[in-house]
Amino acid sequence: MLLALYSCKEQYTTYSDAEYVMFADSLSTNMVEKSNSRFTVPIASTVARDYDRTFGVEVVDAGSNAVEGKHYRIISNTVTIPAGKTAANVEVEGIYDKIGATDSLGFRLRLVMNSALKWDLYKNSDMTKVVMYKSCPYDRNNFTGYAVLSSLFLRDYPGENTSYQKVVYTEAHPTEPNMVVIRDAFFNGYDITLSFDGSNAAEPRVTMDSDQVLSDEASVFGQILGDNHILCDDSPLYVSYFNSCQRFVVLWLHVYVEKLGEPIGTVGHFYNILEWISDEEAERLKREGF
Repeated sequence: MLLALYSCKEQYTTYSDAEYVMFADSLSTNMVEKSNSRFTVPIASTVARDYDRTFGVEVVDAGSNAVEGKHYRIISNTVTIPAGKTAANVEVEGIYDKIGATDSLGFRLRLVMNSALKWDLYKNSDMTKVVMYKSCPYDRNNFTGYAVLSSLFLRDYPGENTSYQKVVYTEAHPTEPNMVVIRDAFFNGYDITLSFDGSNAAEPRVTMDSDQVLSDEASVFGQILGDNHILCDDSPLYVSYFNSCQRFVVLWLHVYVEKLGEPIGTVGHFYNILEWISDEEAERLKREGF
């Protein structure tokens, strides 16, 4: 219903019960898992009706780098908003085995409907860009073996190291099922442990036990400020996480010093990345003096 309100100087137009149908967002980002490869793209209406409303769904080639039938399938080329409802979902299946570990694949969808239902206030509200990325199952074995450590802590405090990068070796912890041990992690003679939490595929997390020893102070700082131990855990300021597909860990390291169990100072919060490599690549790097 269109209502026009007049005064001697101005004309106001208001809308009541105006019906528009659109995608809920202009960008839909979706994780494709091996165990759960389906996801939904929501649509919405500005009003509810007392009858079902069905609309067509089509793929727009322009702006798409994902191939329908190869990288994904649209479960149905129609979507229905049930009577009494204002929302529904377009169902999509990502084809897990055809999506690469580093792929960011996208395609555009458009609602096929009466042009009167398109809300011109929002440009292209009848279209959305759908992006898919692969999420590999968590497996601790992906994070054992050789890895390259790149560390801003080593850049600032190299100690015995000649570079901010080094090849390290990781092993599965003998008793903790989601923990690995990094041998000679930042400095020779000092191992550290990392724990993996893969319970939420969308938010894979890495944590560390507190008060792990990175090195002695004298070797790295050139002086002793506390108990001659440089201590570390994961930073409370930033999120540390892992990627199972690409086999890397982003570790935000909190480095600090204590004396007789009491904190005397924070050295800082440092970004580090561990990237796992093959045995052959590790041997090549070692021969090159890496």
